[in-house]
Amino acid sequence: MRRWSSAGWHAWLVACVVGLAGARAAEAEPALQSLARAAGAGQGVYAVAGDGTVLVQQAASLAVHPASVTKVATTLALLERLGEDHRFTTRLVATGPLRDGRVDGDLVVVASGDPFVVDESAILLLQKLGARGVRRVAGTIAVRGELIFDWQPDPDGRRLARVLTGAAGEEAWRAVARANGDPRSFREAALGVAGGAHARSASASGDDGGRDLAVLRSPRLLHVVKVLNGYSNNVFHYASDAIGGPSAVEAIARAHVPAEMRDEIVIENGAGAGTTNRLSPRAAVALLDALSAQLAHGGHDLTAALPVSGFDPGTLEDRFAERPALVVGKTGTFGSVGASALVGALRSERYGTVRFAVLNHGVPVPEARRRQDDFVRELAESVHATTWPYARPTRPAYLEAQVD
Repeated sequence: MRRWSSAGWHAWLVACVVGLAGARAAEAEPALQSLARAAGAGQGVYAVAGDGTVLVQQAASLAVHPASVTKVATTLALLERLGEDHRFTTRLVATGPLRDGRVDGDLVVVASGDPFVVDESAILLLQKLGARGVRRVAGTIAVRGELIFDWQPDPDGRRLARVLTGAAGEEAWRAVARANGDPRSFREAALGVAGGAHARSASASGDDGGRDLAVLRSPRLLHVVKVLNGYSNNVFHYASDAIGGPSAVEAIARAHVPAEMRDEIVIENGAGAGTTNRLSPRAAVALLDALSAQLAHGGHDLTAALPVSGFDPGTLEDRFAERPALVVGKTGTFGSVGASALVGALRSERYGTVRFAVLNHGVPVPEARRRQDDFVRELAESVHATTWPYARPTRPAYLEAQVD
């Protein structure tokens, strides 16, 4: 019988412990962990199967600048607080009587922060004014409330006034006129205003005893966020004011993730601009899950609020073009702070809906996108991904608005 020295026993014990630890580590390693290499060492990657099983994780709790992936949180917050059927209203109010086609007073734009008032919206209002016999305004155009026009604040209404008075927007007129069968030229339809295209801010309270001449109700909120996410429009930041601003978005987002992830969410700009926003890959996936659950209440999936690759115009239109509808998700790009990201979902018969996040930091944008796409393609192949059932909407978004 062999006798072991104390040194021998020690070596054997160490070997056993190391072997056991190695076996446990091997057991704990996610099934598709090798795919993390596509994102680059130290870059944030996280992917989970439909049942919550972690498939890939690397720097998953590292909170970095998520750029426009922030819009996933803002989309969730807006839908939760306002509801998918919410419509913003913009009213045109006359402060004086209408006589022989002329408003004897000002035309006041009473705005409510609608993020989807664009040239075509102004044309719809112009057509409604024309249908009601309004041809001229003796006073001027004034704005009360928060007017956002063509994706930017327009506090005194000057840019909106340029369209209403015919100084801009002719291309939009042609599109709307074709859709509505309006034979008039833009110049014929344009509103005559004593002050021309000049406008001003109105007092903050009251409507000066006026009456509504036209009311624009935006497309349903679900439709609005879908289009804005496609183009990754930074008007999301202003839209967040409707529910209390970025701080409200952050509070709602944190409420939807496990406690250990809450500090991994910092939102000081609802669109993902600025330098202080932070999000970790695992928190990004948790927010994607929360958005999916919110949409499910109305019988929708993620394709109702986020762009679908190879189909929807905007940031995902040309990515994964070899397999249209492979990914539904949200991109993020902010090169000046070294941020590039992609968060989304794949469909898989074996793994269910696979959700993933790749948050690159300190990597040039073209290289970061290449890494993200490589990771997603490898992930799709590994899970035998199928495409999303999806038909791209053909009706222009602005036609979903209502004008009374």
